[in-house]
Amino acid sequence: MKLVIQLLLWIVIGFLGYLTFNAVYEPIQFDKQKEIRYQKVIDRLKDIRKAELAYKEVTGRFAGNFESLITFVDTADFTITQRRDTSYLDKEYQKTYGVDKMIQDVVVDTIGTYPVKDSIFKESDRYKKMMYVPTTDKKKFDIDAGSITKNETKIAVFEVKVPKRVILEGLDEDLIAQEEQVISVDGVNGKYIRVGSMNEINTSGNWPKVYGANDE
Repeated sequence: MKLVIQLLLWIVIGFLGYLTFNAVYEPIQFDKQKEIRYQKVIDRLKDIRKAELAYKEVTGRFAGNFESLITFVDTADFTITQRRDTSYLDKEYQKTYGVDKMIQDVVVDTIGTYPVKDSIFKESDRYKKMMYVPTTDKKKFDIDAGSITKNETKIAVFEVKVPKRVILEGLDEDLIAQEEQVISVDGVNGKYIRVGSMNEINTSGNWPKVYGANDE
């Protein structure tokens, strides 16, 4: 009987040890996977932002869907310009007052074009997959674009986001729920990883600097 009790005690101790180990080990593994997945997602959001900013520079607005954005990157060119100072005689002033007066001006010359694709992505074609969330089975980012009014002026805005839950799919559900509630200077706050905003003039991402600059 004594031997049986000892065996049961060892089983209980072993089980409690396993629970203790797992309680420590599981969050550590979760954080490792989270950091890897977040970094890949954020790197792609940085690419999307670069493409969106280029789209706005050329068209004056942001793209509201990935088809338009990818086609733009594939086909559009930046215009290369050169500014130069010039001056010319103000003939009206001379006619009225009999005195020569030179008008100073700036002339902008177009000297060429450069493909958007080469400027942003060099020789890579990764932009063709920018709509897909990394580490998922081709799930897509949510994308939107439009304008908001600021001081009676319409200003173009865009937002691209993905729920953390989509990125962390397959990991511990309790830890995912905790991650969705994060409020920290070192973490990604809220339920989404995003870049841009449909409610304010902002093209930055909501991730901390540990993942790289959120505004370039």
